Amino acid sequence: MRIKVFLINCGLLFSVFCLLLMPSCSKGKPGKPVKNIAAPVTVAPVTRETVPVQMSAIGNVEAYSTVSIKARVSGELMRVYFSEGQFVDKGDLLFSIDPQHYKTALDTAQANLAKDTALSRKADNDVVRYSGLFQEQLVSRDDYEKTLANAQALNASLEADRAAVENARLQLNYCSIFSPVSGRTGSLLADRGNIIKADDTPMVVINQMQPVYVAFSVPEKNLPEIKKYMASGKLRVEARISNENDPLAEGTLTFIDNEVNSATGTIRLKATFANKEKVLWPGQFVNVILVLAEQADVIVVPSQAVQTGQQRQFVFVIKGDSAELRPVRTGITYKDITVIEQGLGPEEQVVTDGQMRLMPGAKVQIKAGAGDPGPGVSK
Repeated sequence: MRIKVFLINCGLLFSVFCLLLMPSCSKGKPGKPVKNIAAPVTVAPVTRETVPVQMSAIGNVEAYSTVSIKARVSGELMRVYFSEGQFVDKGDLLFSIDPQHYKTALDTAQANLAKDTALSRKADNDVVRYSGLFQEQLVSRDDYEKTLANAQALNASLEADRAAVENARLQLNYCSIFSPVSGRTGSLLADRGNIIKADDTPMVVINQMQPVYVAFSVPEKNLPEIKKYMASGKLRVEARISNENDPLAEGTLTFIDNEVNSATGTIRLKATFANKEKVLWPGQFVNVILVLAEQADVIVVPSQAVQTGQQRQFVFVIKGDSAELRPVRTGITYKDITVIEQGLGPEEQVVTDGQMRLMPGAKVQIKAGAGDPGPGVSK
């Protein structure tokens, strides 16, 4: 009996508690929606800019020319006139080889030339004298022809002596080795005192670095587009170091290979850079930007404003104090901006941060310092 009374009292207390709560639960009017809370967003204006049409690739710096310096005569290396890694100009003296042997050979050749010159002069005089005697029939034809043949042989020997003198002089000149190009020397491969053999191993390698090449490859499908723009003029190429936005150097596209690499489906290109500051180094890897053309006065927005939906891309546009979902058609992306080909007009504002909290028609609140708010936008 006591248990029943206890349960009844509990039920009455619960009913009274619910009656006390009812006013607070039904405070608002039925059917009236709760007011939207403004979502904080960051905005940016839609602008017009000139945007380059470009391709990106990984390139490798190559020397404009690479020259292996070899001796053209044999002998002892007497002196080295440069230091390893030094920049040398075309015509600078690099090495000298002991010239004594070649000076002696030149003196010998000049002496033989002098001797044969005297003999040739005597033989020519004999021909003149024997010609007169032969006409007067004082000497036989056989003697006259022997004199003539001797003179002709000595004249031929004279020509051979002159060639020997020039060759000996040339060999002597080869004892001094000059740089055929302007460039940077590599490791020294022969030291003073070494016995050098003609046309043997290189003594030093010189890389010409002004100008310099940057070689890179692009997919073969891009070849028609490159050829189309190249027909209108020279194409600019930028070389950049990884994680750097500013170009390290600028050059022009100067070479398209004559065949596509069938193994990779790419074609090799080369750009020439003046490299006046010597910032590009042979063997260095760089990021290459091939600029094909420029799109002038196009509508652009920050790339983070563009969102990807199930069917197409869209942006949130600020309209008064709310956000409007606007489908757009995008073009190329350059740095941190994207070209909008359709869907936006200038002087509009788009949301660049906070899109996850938005839906079409949602109230927005522009964060302080995040752009100029449109008319009627709540802060």
